[in-house]
Amino acid sequence: MGLLKKMHTFDHATEAELFDYSTEAELFSTKGKKSRRQPLGYKRFVRAADAIRFAIEELPPQLLSGTYLEVDEVRYEGKEIRHLYESIDYPLVRRAAASSP
Repeated sequence: MGLLKKMHTFDHATEAELFDYSTEAELFSTKGKKSRRQPLGYKRFVRAADAIRFAIEELPPQLLSGTYLEVDEVRYEGKEIRHLYESIDYPLVRRAAASSP
């Protein structure tokens, strides 16, 4: 009997605790609705932590809404990527936030 693939629902309270930041990851980016910038397209990372850092710290913010992280056949959307980045379990040093005006 074949395995059924469940729809992924993001539980912010437990997902980051169970998430393996050392797993290989793929990052897909499409053009955002309000963006005129060229999307990333596709990029593969040895560690999910590096993909998350790239998505949050390197991509223009307007592209994050059209970006997906795929880890172990589970997709995470822009808001979910941000929650993984902001988790206390995130293993890398975060870039200092820019000060607000």
